[in-house]
Amino acid sequence: MALSTPFVFLSLLFLFLSISLSFAEIRFTEVRSDARPIIPFDEFGFTHSGRLELNVSEISFSNLNNINLEKVGFFLCTRESWMHVLQQLEDGDVLCALLSDLVKSVYTFEKLKKDEKSFSFVFNETDADQFTLVFANCFSGQLKVSMNVNSAMYNLDGKSRRRDYLSAGKTVLPRVYFLFSLTYFVLAGLWIAVLYKKRLTVFGIHFFMLAVLILKALNLLCEAEDKSFIKRTGFAHGWDVLFYIFSFLKGITLFTLIVLIGTGWSFLKPYLQDKEKKVLMIVIPLQVVANIAQVAIDESGPFAQDWVTWKQIFLLVDVVCCCAVLFPIVWSIKNLREAARTDGKAAVNLMKLTLFRQYYIVVICYIYFTRVVVYALETITSYRYLWTSVVAGELATLAFYVFTGYKFKPEAHNPYFVIDDEEEEAAAEALKLEDEFEL
Repeated sequence: MALSTPFVFLSLLFLFLSISLSFAEIRFTEVRSDARPIIPFDEFGFTHSGRLELNVSEISFSNLNNINLEKVGFFLCTRESWMHVLQQLEDGDVLCALLSDLVKSVYTFEKLKKDEKSFSFVFNETDADQFTLVFANCFSGQLKVSMNVNSAMYNLDGKSRRRDYLSAGKTVLPRVYFLFSLTYFVLAGLWIAVLYKKRLTVFGIHFFMLAVLILKALNLLCEAEDKSFIKRTGFAHGWDVLFYIFSFLKGITLFTLIVLIGTGWSFLKPYLQDKEKKVLMIVIPLQVVANIAQVAIDESGPFAQDWVTWKQIFLLVDVVCCCAVLFPIVWSIKNLREAARTDGKAAVNLMKLTLFRQYYIVVICYIYFTRVVVYALETITSYRYLWTSVVAGELATLAFYVFTGYKFKPEAHNPYFVIDDEEEEAAAEALKLEDEFEL
């Protein structure tokens, strides 16, 4: 069956644009009257003792006239070999992906006995690499397939032969998340000590920072437990629900904290202007949408027909949220710059202006690193070391939290409000030089 260029690129998109979605737990999938030529399931990093268990039931076809079921079935394929398979299909060297010598055929439906509606198959994978389980229907224009697919991919650990349902590059994630959760709990304890020691100069924003720290720690703890259960059993056992709840709360509170700091709330003024309230009204609902999209993506997996749409929605919403939180900081910088020239307290406003400029740069670096650099690391890193991208992202987040706490900690002699005459004169001179430079 000749395949068009759009099909090739669509298949490539479905399979390889998002390597981070599958946590390789046992997955149950319902396929109903699906005519797609390629249906990608989970992706998994096998060691030399990998195994795929495939249980398919309630199999039915819309039309079997002149259909060779040898061209309908499941196969495993690496990303590198899939690129070559796509080229073979485009050049017409092969007419069906299942017939390519570059893929590993798992089970083709011609093995089904007459009127048989189910099968169970165990496939041992001894080649250490990252594979995607794919269903191919080389008669997509003529044949619609319905079935229930229960798939489980795992590695067998050493002499104990214990099952590990996490991909080879993610098997250390439970420990990684747990260690980071402990780090945040320690930071929360230190922050409580600081607030108690400097309780006479504590603002409301400092208690909000404490709440963000605790939610981040709980989020990581639940994620560690979630991955630990998946690693041992293939199921999350409810920890994923707590993980989503704390992810939702952590995301909303973090973006809200950035907006509040960016507007100068508590530090510069005890209120929010209308435009700043509108930013919060935009960011919080968008975070809700982003969290719903994340749940839909994680639960459905790449086999879902609307998977690409959900992926695009999630990315778009995330980018909009990141851009929205920058506006209050820009407004604060603009207002402080104008005030430094007019209100006679140039030194105070220059200090504030410098602080908010630094924070603006740090927020941009944080957003760029966690949204772009981490994704690039995940894309280019070997499947065995996918955990390194998680560590990089968490280290960047930890650095951002520490910087925010250090720069906006309560002070007994607050440098933003206490100023002497010499500092005032020095600031006035600095403003004068800055104006001359701009001219």
